[in-house]
Amino acid sequence: MGGALSNNNLDDPWDSSELLPPTALATQLRAMVPGRHIICVAPAAAYRRAHVPNAILAGPDSKPKGLALLSEAVKNLPHDADLILYCGCCPFVRCPNIRPAYRLLKDMGYTHIQVVKLNTDLNTDWVEKGFPIDLSTN
Repeated sequence: MGGALSNNNLDDPWDSSELLPPTALATQLRAMVPGRHIICVAPAAAYRRAHVPNAILAGPDSKPKGLALLSEAVKNLPHDADLILYCGCCPFVRCPNIRPAYRLLKDMGYTHIQVVKLNTDLNTDWVEKGFPIDLSTN
C-alpha cells in the first residue's frame, strides 16, 4: 500500500510532510529524543486504557472542553515547540478529534506540528505492533 502517509482526505488541514508514521514515533521514543511534546487528543477513557509514553491528555478535541484543555496544555510552550498529536480512537480518515486539534494549534500560531497517522486505531496500529505503551491511568 504505497503512499500510506499521503492525504486521504482533501479537507485535511495539514500537508503530507506533517504526517508522522507510527514507526517513526516509536523509534523516537526508544531513542529518547528530547524536546517533543506528545499530546493525546482522544477521549479520556481511551487515554486511560493505553497511551503513548509521556503523552499528555488534552481531548477529546471534537468537543469545546477538549479544545480548551489543549489550549491550556500548550499555552506556555514556545510557538516553535515540537508538538506531536495523536488520537487513535477510530480510523484516521474519520477521526473527529485530530483535525480540530491541529487547526486550533495552527490558529494559536504553532509552527512545528506533526500528526501521527494511526490508520485503524491505537490498538491496531500501535499496541499490537509492540510499540512502547503506557497502561497507567495517570
